[in-house]
Amino acid sequence: MADKSATPNWDPLVLAGQLQNIAQQSQLLMQRFVSQQQDAAKAGMGDTSTLGFDFADLMGRIMADPTAVAKAQINLFNESMAIWQRTAERMFAPPAAGEDKPKDKRFKHPDWTENAVFSFVKDSYLVAAKSILSTVRDVRGLDEAAARKVDFYTRQFVDALSPTNFVATNPEVLAATLESGGQNLLRGLENLLADLERGDGRLAIKMTDMKAFRLGENIATTPGKIVYQNDLMQLIQYAPSTRDVRKRPLLIVPPWINKFYVLDLQPKNSFIKWAVDQGHTVFVISWVNPDEKLAEKSFENYLLEGPVAALDAIEKATGERKVNAIGYCLGGTLLASTAAWLAARGDDRLASATYFVTLVEFTDVGDMRVFIDDEQLASLERRMRERGYLQAEDMATSFNMLRANDLIWSFVVNNYLLGREQMPFDLLFWNSDSTRMPAAMHSFYLRKMYQENLLAKPGGITLAGAPIDLSKIKIPTFILSTREDHIAPWKSTYAATRLYSGPVKFVLSASGHMAGVISAPGSKYGHWINDDLPPTPDEWFSGATARQGSWWPVWDEWITRLDPERVPAREPGGGNLPVIDDAPGSYVRVRAVAT
Repeated sequence: MADKSATPNWDPLVLAGQLQNIAQQSQLLMQRFVSQQQDAAKAGMGDTSTLGFDFADLMGRIMADPTAVAKAQINLFNESMAIWQRTAERMFAPPAAGEDKPKDKRFKHPDWTENAVFSFVKDSYLVAAKSILSTVRDVRGLDEAAARKVDFYTRQFVDALSPTNFVATNPEVLAATLESGGQNLLRGLENLLADLERGDGRLAIKMTDMKAFRLGENIATTPGKIVYQNDLMQLIQYAPSTRDVRKRPLLIVPPWINKFYVLDLQPKNSFIKWAVDQGHTVFVISWVNPDEKLAEKSFENYLLEGPVAALDAIEKATGERKVNAIGYCLGGTLLASTAAWLAARGDDRLASATYFVTLVEFTDVGDMRVFIDDEQLASLERRMRERGYLQAEDMATSFNMLRANDLIWSFVVNNYLLGREQMPFDLLFWNSDSTRMPAAMHSFYLRKMYQENLLAKPGGITLAGAPIDLSKIKIPTFILSTREDHIAPWKSTYAATRLYSGPVKFVLSASGHMAGVISAPGSKYGHWINDDLPPTPDEWFSGATARQGSWWPVWDEWITRLDPERVPAREPGGGNLPVIDDAPGSYVRVRAVAT
């Protein structure tokens, strides 16, 4: 082990020169940053939300109820005194190794537990954070929407003040600074400037080594061909890996917020490759990354030029009319709309529907509700009208804020305070590859579904001349949700079990919105099964059986019972659709954010 008391091996003159260069870069970047903020303000593109008024209302109600504030102060005082007592005791009797292991992964470094000073700092922060949040949550009389917004942004504030985020109060950063003579902070400043420059004055946190992955070479590598394309999508048909295949082709409809290859990251965790290996003839929609030319493309266009066009193409490619379909997240919302649209027209081409972490009933969407009040939607729509689309980084920022400690502050510490290089991570590479949104489509989706919840109401919306009624969907349905989902809360997705009229199977996976879905056989995540569908998700979970391992085989058993017949394997281009390009195609390679 290195002697931490030894003199650091660094040259002050070299360090001074590096700092001077960085200072010059910083000045230029900050001038550009300030200029952009002024231009944005002149263009009227600032946020017009009522957050300031909500907090003013909060403070007024707190002042009007001094007993609640006094109670919170007394609780904080008592808990703080308990921390002082515990700290004093530990000065004389340090805890045994492994004792008091922290549950909060921000404090996983051993000094947060073993060092009495840092343990005191950690415990004091956690007690203060708990006091602040409980005080805000206990205020009575706030409008529900305002209360949710105040709570969310208070959590953002509390998370930002964590002692892990500062040099002087993070033992790991302090040790790295002393050992390297501040080189970690120098590298961190360089990382910060690089992120500002890459974001053209906007902080674009680099989450992984973006140069470590190359589409079609070491990510999204399952062999296949582009067999159809239009303005909105390319259709990929994957090459078979078995001598015979299931009679019904499988169509996967991914979301268009990010790229389709979350389901084809690498061979070991590729759902697409696994489905091919189980004998499915897999077709996947690869959505375009839209620009201003597609500003008027609507949700209806996504339906007609997405899954409906894909169904037409699949019949030409394979000769099969009946298709099993999977929809992921927003792609699942589109699939449900498509299934209802087909049912309204008496079209029976969908034999079954599977939904991954999909909302169709938007009563409770968790913290996403914070971003979709009238004021913020109006502001968003103005920005979209300026460009014709929603910028990819706007959506990415919102999603990152839902898990700020994991997707923002952990990288602040790693990249800027510890000055470390990012490790290659396929899921974070995909997460950084977000897309733009056409203005017309996104406005309709947020207002009619998220805000007004009209998809769940029979005839609430009309698409391509047909009123949409989810109760008309009578095909077998498989619903996969994830227990720690921050985008599509699983208890909200469970509501779909009461909307469809056909047989429904509901399965709950461990982990979150992405990791719980791409939980390949052999992964650490398990799942829960309950063949009954009681009225509430809590009742369902209380009667569910926990199982180890991936849920993928459970889905495959379900689909096999519906589609047991096998036919000779189908090669892309072997039907009436010629090959256009190799998978993963050209649409997926268009990036919205600089790397």
